[in-house]
Amino acid sequence: MSGKGQPKTAKYIFVTGGVTSSLGKGIIASSLAKLLQARGLSVTIQKFDPYINIDPGTLNPYEHGECYVTNDGAETDLDLGHYERFLGVPTSQANNITTGRIYYNVITKERRGDYLGKTVQVVPHITDEIKRSILLLGETGEYDVVITEIGGCVGDIESLPFIEATRQLKWDLGEKNTLFIHLTLVPYLASAGELKTKPTQHSVRQLSESGIQPDILVCRTEHPLPQDMRRKIALFCNVSANDVIEAMDAETIYDVPLLMRKEKLDARVLYKLDIYNDRDADLDQWKAFLGKLKNPTEQITIGLVGKYVELKDSYKSIAEAIIHAGAVCETKVNIRWISSETLIDAGYESRLANLDGILVAPGFGERGIEGKINAVKYAREHKIPFFGICLGMQCAVIEFSRNVLGLAEAHSSEMNPETAHPVIDIMAEQKDITNKGGTMRLGAYGCKIEKGSLAHSIYGKLNIQERHRHRYEFNNNYFEQIKAAGMVPTGINTDSGLVEIVEIKDHPFFIGVQFHPEYKSTVVNPAPLFVHFVKAALKNASPVTKGTSK
Repeated sequence: MSGKGQPKTAKYIFVTGGVTSSLGKGIIASSLAKLLQARGLSVTIQKFDPYINIDPGTLNPYEHGECYVTNDGAETDLDLGHYERFLGVPTSQANNITTGRIYYNVITKERRGDYLGKTVQVVPHITDEIKRSILLLGETGEYDVVITEIGGCVGDIESLPFIEATRQLKWDLGEKNTLFIHLTLVPYLASAGELKTKPTQHSVRQLSESGIQPDILVCRTEHPLPQDMRRKIALFCNVSANDVIEAMDAETIYDVPLLMRKEKLDARVLYKLDIYNDRDADLDQWKAFLGKLKNPTEQITIGLVGKYVELKDSYKSIAEAIIHAGAVCETKVNIRWISSETLIDAGYESRLANLDGILVAPGFGERGIEGKINAVKYAREHKIPFFGICLGMQCAVIEFSRNVLGLAEAHSSEMNPETAHPVIDIMAEQKDITNKGGTMRLGAYGCKIEKGSLAHSIYGKLNIQERHRHRYEFNNNYFEQIKAAGMVPTGINTDSGLVEIVEIKDHPFFIGVQFHPEYKSTVVNPAPLFVHFVKAALKNASPVTKGTSK
């Protein structure tokens, strides 16, 4: 696109949604990005969220699902996880902006006197800040295409400034440098026995009233869109019939890039943006992954123990990392979602029976903590492969300290500030922090692994880097006691001395990590810890349990 050695001149694609939320804008954006990347283009995706929280870090998982963390320590929307899983390219703070961040930046400038006494208004000051944020990634010179997903639905009051900013950008940048994709719903009415286009017509009309004419319509549907219905949608929505894209419900989100290629979404985008590209999309690795995912030879069941299991999006990256690992092992991994609050009463063991592996998930707060500790105890005593992440690792340390080391009152000072044995304690640099937003230990940090350890065999190297999100840590005052009793710290942050990994060696597979390996798992590069956990669970499974998944 640009001359040799010259910075790239980016083109901008905006993805909006209508009719209802949760149609899958993030998956469509990720799939399009994957197709363009597979054609040799450099692509990134960003998400603009209309809520006033400055970032999702202070949002309850029930409200917003998982909080995803980038290498540079940004707490972001879970869609950024999809972006990374599909593209295999790290995102950053610049890839997720909220209304709160936009207003914070503008108000900070106003307080500083940057506007020289002018009246600060939504237009142009807020919209200018939105445009500045949209253009940041494109101005780096690294990308051919920047895809911007606008959160919420067209017509939502809180989305209006974003819609207005993108309208302005079309005129600022020119029609050949911008493209609007509108994701909408074509519902099937069982009582009438037919698909209905009226919601799509109304959604496009609402967008048009904001000054934006979509270039391409992606229509979510449960049934195929007949050609005459595509022509009808095209006629009433002012687009070509070739630009009405069918997005059928898929067996897995990883099917969507192939479905979008079949619908020629990438070809239409390239044509409309005047990008010459005669390369076929190289999706061989993607197809190989799908082949293994859909044709497993064995199956296992892993128990995922957490306190937010009613909303599975709270553990989105973990669930996807398990899918990636299962595909590598050609194994169907059935997840049994277990609320940690159900593991407190007598007889909890029955809920953990017949599992091939137990994963204790991250989290915060006291609710359900004893259930997590009981799950660790069960896995340790019954020699079931165990994997603890963040709080899951901390629960493993607490359980071991109580039941092996004999420190009956051992706990985390997060749950019990008065505990006699705070084997998990608040990090020194966190003690004086009062603001909760964006102040945890966040982002990628290095870790030195002990040679010959389980972690060493998993990673195949002694120095790794993983992402973190926590305030509490292994209390090194108990380091020697715990190690002498048989739980070995095998991963240490060489700068801070923070214990990153613990293992029990007299066990088929028992490992806890303070970091979040799920954040870096992608289709092409599955997280090694998850792959080896699945392998251990597969080895542990009885022939009857394994069976064949076909």
